[in-house]
Amino acid sequence: MGIRGLMSFVEDHSNEFFTDLKLRDTKIVIDGYALFHRLCFSSNLDLRYGGDYDSFADVVQKFFESLFACNICPYVVLDGGCDISDKKLTTLKDRAREKIQMAHSLSVGGSGYVCPLLIREVFIQVLIKLRVCFVQCFSEADRDIMTLANHWNCPVLSSDSDFCIFDLKTGFCPLNSFQWRNMNTIKGTQNYIPAKCFSLDAFCHHFSNMNKALLPLFAVLCGNDHINLPIIETFLSKARLPLGATSSKGRRHHRILGLLNWLSHFANPTEALDNVLKYLPKKDRENVKELLCCSMEEYQQSQVKLQDFFQCGTYVCPDALNLGLPEWVLVALAKGQLSPFISDALVLRRTILPTQVENMQQPNAHRISQPIRQIIYGLLLNASPHLDKTSWNALPPQPLAFSEVERINKNIRTSIVDAVELAKDHSDLSRLTELSLRRRQMLLLETLKVKQTILEPIPTSLKLPIAVSCYWLQHTETKAKLHHLQSLLLTMLVGPLIAIINSPGKEELQEDGAKMLYAEFQRVKAQTRLGTRLDLDTAHIFCQWQSCLQMGMYLNQLLSTPLPEPDLTRPNAFNTLNEDIWRYTKYGGTLHVSRLYSGSLVHGLCQQLLASTSVESLLSICPEAKQLYEHLFNATRSYAPAEIFLPKGRSNSKKKRQKKQNTSCSKNRGRTTAHTKCWYEGNNRFGLLMVENLEEHSEASNNE
Repeated sequence: MGIRGLMSFVEDHSNEFFTDLKLRDTKIVIDGYALFHRLCFSSNLDLRYGGDYDSFADVVQKFFESLFACNICPYVVLDGGCDISDKKLTTLKDRAREKIQMAHSLSVGGSGYVCPLLIREVFIQVLIKLRVCFVQCFSEADRDIMTLANHWNCPVLSSDSDFCIFDLKTGFCPLNSFQWRNMNTIKGTQNYIPAKCFSLDAFCHHFSNMNKALLPLFAVLCGNDHINLPIIETFLSKARLPLGATSSKGRRHHRILGLLNWLSHFANPTEALDNVLKYLPKKDRENVKELLCCSMEEYQQSQVKLQDFFQCGTYVCPDALNLGLPEWVLVALAKGQLSPFISDALVLRRTILPTQVENMQQPNAHRISQPIRQIIYGLLLNASPHLDKTSWNALPPQPLAFSEVERINKNIRTSIVDAVELAKDHSDLSRLTELSLRRRQMLLLETLKVKQTILEPIPTSLKLPIAVSCYWLQHTETKAKLHHLQSLLLTMLVGPLIAIINSPGKEELQEDGAKMLYAEFQRVKAQTRLGTRLDLDTAHIFCQWQSCLQMGMYLNQLLSTPLPEPDLTRPNAFNTLNEDIWRYTKYGGTLHVSRLYSGSLVHGLCQQLLASTSVESLLSICPEAKQLYEHLFNATRSYAPAEIFLPKGRSNSKKKRQKKQNTSCSKNRGRTTAHTKCWYEGNNRFGLLMVENLEEHSEASNNE
């Protein structure tokens, strides 16, 4: 939620409404959604290239390390899916349109704030790594945050102006004045973080000691995410709102000041509400009163007791229980093991597909992953008979229909997508976890159109990303070229490189090679950020890959992870030796998204490979990385279209040459001409297609 203009209004009166804090030795309840957005947008991260997740993960880790150094115990509370009533849909659509405009601005070199697609997954992965306590609420988290903070008598950390309305016992600390990067020390021993705390008492005192209970009415009259009634404008235009002595700036501040001064004349919400209704036509009064009262309830205590979750692992949400959802689903949602995307699809049969920094002239990047989503929807079809009473059933009966809010050009539209009808043993969500690992893995790989044998040589931690990459390459909408695939696979080496560097007992020569390659990757990444113009087609291709990875992860989660999740990590995961994890290079550990993909790095490698650098020369300094790359490349090449392996500058004339060449390229995916074979071996033999056994490769391709 949020009251438009209120945060800037109270910050303009900082000396009156805020007190200075030296925060230490306390619990703190953190609005997770607000925090990861704040860290993403205030840390000088490049937002054009689809996510420098490694840099973001480092920022998140440093933030929590600052809290730990001050003996501040954080409890992170994340928003879940949309409210069952879906009353925020209009606001969500408006925000989706705004994000499209900002994404477009970023794509053409302008400014804007758009979170990379996997930022939430990376944030949760860091919380797990650092063992920070967190919970994912069933729907919006604000009331649960307020209730928990009051139970524990501790402050709330957020940037949501609704926390200026909640009656918090210990106050609300805005993120933009929380100076975690400027930690100070008392008497040389006790660390603290300088912060400001909003005082509701001081706020109400400023407005003639107004009753705190009037503030929820103020919020809904001013307009928040849940309510924006046009008829309220009738009241505002007729009521003569007193501005008082304090000046304001802008129309929004003018309204806030006038409403607060007007409401301060009433003793309680009932009296004030009756006076609001006097300005409205009689025929509208009852309906408006009901809507306003319902919206004001959003500022009351929650029935959810998050302290039970943090202390005992028990999460009880009445709204969720009333839907009759399977117990394992509710537990997985609370633990963040299932995404809010899943709960939206499950409860509302509606999902909103976030826009990335992509080519706005092309179909949105999520189109490519729609077949994966259709399987997800199929698994969710028969979750509970209680869901028959939810709002989407007011639509014409379409038993398989789900709606997706997606980008079309620079606007949004709602598309109807049919779920895939699955076998009977897959259609009962309550028993999905009872299926054998083999059955669940088979469904995942069949959805991604990948054979299990292809993944056998792949390190366990990379099986899902490689399976997703194979799916991505097969899709006709993917316009990926060889250098795109190469760059993507090279970026996947970052995590294993860190494993080699941190592994004890390594020979100095091997460790130095890994360090040199890692340093080269960091140089490429830094160089890319220095004003390089965004290649829109390349950006769109990698946005498609990220969409496939995200939906592949969501399906994998729903199937109780038949393949290891690439975003889950443990403290010191890269310091462990594990031959099963990295079979061929002998070193490994759990790979997480922040080391799996870096937008600046993958775009920079694309530019280098197009210019002059070859994969072979790049990896020559680190034999272990070279060997792993070969395994990754061999797995993905079987699923790539033949034209991806044509020499530079030749792919556009492929169709003209096909009639003249006596070759089986058009029949057998993966074959190549003798001329191309020579070009491979002379230029970049292992980084491109390895062609020692063309007949075997062609037969394998035909059998996919």
